[in-house]
Amino acid sequence: MDYKNIEDWILSRLPSYQAIGKRAYNPGLSNVIKFTSALELSLDSLNLIHVGGTNGKGSTSAYISSILQESKYKVGIFTSPHFYDFRERIKINNEKIKKSFIVNFIEDNKSLIEKLELSFFELSFCISLAYFIKSKVDYSIIEVGLGGRLDATNIIKPLISVITNISYDHTDILGNTLEMIANEKAGIFKQNSKIIIGERNDVVDEIFVKKAEEVSSSITFVPDLKDHNSYSSVNYLNTNIKTAIQTCKSLNLKSVNDDTILAGISNINKNSLLIGRWTTICNDPKIVFDAAHNLAGFESISSQLKKTKYNQLHIILAFIKGKNINELISKLPPNSNIYFTSINMERGMDYSEIIQNVGRSIIFDENPKRLLDTVKGRCSDQDIILITGSNFIAKSIL
Repeated sequence: MDYKNIEDWILSRLPSYQAIGKRAYNPGLSNVIKFTSALELSLDSLNLIHVGGTNGKGSTSAYISSILQESKYKVGIFTSPHFYDFRERIKINNEKIKKSFIVNFIEDNKSLIEKLELSFFELSFCISLAYFIKSKVDYSIIEVGLGGRLDATNIIKPLISVITNISYDHTDILGNTLEMIANEKAGIFKQNSKIIIGERNDVVDEIFVKKAEEVSSSITFVPDLKDHNSYSSVNYLNTNIKTAIQTCKSLNLKSVNDDTILAGISNINKNSLLIGRWTTICNDPKIVFDAAHNLAGFESISSQLKKTKYNQLHIILAFIKGKNINELISKLPPNSNIYFTSINMERGMDYSEIIQNVGRSIIFDENPKRLLDTVKGRCSDQDIILITGSNFIAKSIL
């Protein structure tokens, strides 16, 4: 089979949580343990960093990777979801996994994959482990898929476990209180390792401290370090950058110093190609894409908009099913021009669900590209178009 057929098989045959939701969620580690054992993958050969939390996992992972690359290390990174190409999920020094590796991996293991009924995420993760081991990377950064305790990635034994923050998301799976969510996320803490917490939260901090004590691991809360530097014009990225800095420093590597840290921050797009974090797509008019999709994400957008100059704000929104739209929209400036579109996937929220949630007439076009063209026609060069609400609108609209 050629790569296109293999990719289609991965994307269509194997259930993806991003595509169909909770039905694809396969909690527990047994499948991945059986698969990696059968492949005799030597996970002990990898120096691992595990990154969990509600928001900011991807950007934090990207900055860790960039800093370590500037420190002359070969760095593997496994993240999700992808925006355009499946291979974005698995990269080494910002180079996507080779198509030939994926083809050979699937052809060699197809029968076992089918026998174990691996989920889309489980398979993606296992491919990344095999690729990093074969490529002999110096460090591997693994982003948690969902939760932590029962996430497929939790078979690893990392040097450092990172929790970016805790807020409400996937409450149908992780629990409907911050305490329940924090307990699930803290499930990635491992014995005699290091734990980095990106943000303070009075509701859950004690849970993290107690969990760290149970596994005899040191714990560091990044805000306690009093780093008052501003590394980015995007507010929430500053928090994630500081978390990445402390993670890299905690490795105690001589080559990680102030120069390589600053170079890693400056060269983020060269080293990691960060997409969907207040990303400016063009400037005439200014179009910004942000992958915010939950309450904390929209609060971050609101904070960023308060420091952004514009004449009128046009916001194109697309959501997956089950989102509390009114709660999210309430965080946006009240004078915003709001437009809705849909995502071409089973989990995409369609017009009927949007109108049922919003409870009033809306401006809607099911075709994202056509909607963007319409909105651009209404803009002056002093306006901003913000595209947000989901990771998955990127491929449709950009």
